Amino acid sequence: MGRVTRRVPRTRFDLREVPARVVTHPDTVVVEEPLQIRVDGVPVTTTMRTPGDDFDLALGHVLAEGLVGEPADVATMMHCTDLDADGRPTFNVVELTLRPGARLRREPVARTEVTSSACGICGKQSIDDALAEVGAGVHADETSLPAALLPGLTTALRERQTVFDRTGGLHAAALFGPPPDPACLVVREDVGRHNAVDKVIGWAARSARLPLTGHTLVVSSRAGFEIVQKAVAAGVPVVVAVGAATSLAVDLARESGLTLVGFARDTSVAAYTRPDRLTTLAR
Repeated sequence: MGRVTRRVPRTRFDLREVPARVVTHPDTVVVEEPLQIRVDGVPVTTTMRTPGDDFDLALGHVLAEGLVGEPADVATMMHCTDLDADGRPTFNVVELTLRPGARLRREPVARTEVTSSACGICGKQSIDDALAEVGAGVHADETSLPAALLPGLTTALRERQTVFDRTGGLHAAALFGPPPDPACLVVREDVGRHNAVDKVIGWAARSARLPLTGHTLVVSSRAGFEIVQKAVAAGVPVVVAVGAATSLAVDLARESGLTLVGFARDTSVAAYTRPDRLTTLAR
């Protein structure tokens, strides 16, 4: 679709000089546009996202949010022919059609408002609702991997953030395969943290990889509640974040049996929950 970035004018004030030196030149910014996701004609959410991988985003969203039980329940996906004010297609609506006999597992009443790119949990009635949606969790997953491997995973993610290199304005999520040599399977970038994770889960669903037993999800941001919820819904036992974790993320990770790691850097990593999955073996 070619709308991931856009050129805009930017005026820079160099405050090291008095008076400040002013320079105007073009800059590349990331595109942010709404995407409405519909299931059998029913809008289930509108989220602000970076265009691209919209089918992964739509499928990942309905699975991670517990609206659809299995990837096979979705028969078709298509962009609707919505038009902008100039009569050009925007590709900002994705329609999912369920297979005969399948239906939404719950009514999306609380998620039909616009969701910002900053928060994937807006509209949740309570943390208890979210815990109910992730089912049995990942307590039984016996994945074990060296803690010393984790900084390399965040480095691998950063090296693959191609649009971030051009704009500085995107989050990213990556999925790594099981140990002992966890390969990077997919990277998705988006203006929204939760959207990047949905895109990864949607890719896994379309690749027939769910549940993601033994896999590790790495995110370029902090680890918020919505990221942990989506990871557990997809069967991911380990989430690694470049930044910190939030209190609700830690609570949900503990209840769900997920290993939640933050501040994954060269010299140390911080495990908030289930540190028993991490070993002290060398790289």
